[in-house]
Amino acid sequence: MKAKKLFLTSLVFLLSTGLALAAGDGESTWSRIDTYKVMNFTVLVVLLYFALRKPVARFLNGRIEGIEQQLADLEQQKLAAEKELAEYRRQLEAMDAEAKTILAEYRKQGEAAKGRILAEAEASAAKMREQAQRNIEHEFARARARLQAEVMETALVRAEALIQEKIGPEDHERLTEEYLKKVVAS
Repeated sequence: MKAKKLFLTSLVFLLSTGLALAAGDGESTWSRIDTYKVMNFTVLVVLLYFALRKPVARFLNGRIEGIEQQLADLEQQKLAAEKELAEYRRQLEAMDAEAKTILAEYRKQGEAAKGRILAEAEASAAKMREQAQRNIEHEFARARARLQAEVMETALVRAEALIQEKIGPEDHERLTEEYLKKVVAS
């Protein structure tokens, strides 16, 4: 069907040149050599169309499939990273529960010490309780800060490795161009 359209278009082009010559004032500026040049050009265009149609289509389809596969891989990596993040959050919650248990245990010990020391000196017991509470809160804050720093460092290292592994110079250039197109379109 497309070959017929191309043939008909070429035929109309050739016939229209004849009509243009016939409409002239009798002086012919179009020679037989020019007609052959036009015919050669038309044949060249038809041959190039048929020769390059399938390889170009295969190349473009292959590129599309490759990009789709990369997107699917990146989506899987994103899901894996989200699972890992959920695991880290679960560990943080477990540490919070453990810290509460430790706090409860220290409070219990503080109450026992208070009962024993209360007979000797009420002021001394109050000082010890305050000191123990500050130590617990300080240790809890240090442990939480240390864990958060470790989690962030691990996440950053893994994210950086994933990005360096998956994004090449071509992808960087393509992403930059897509971003610029979006910005210009906005």
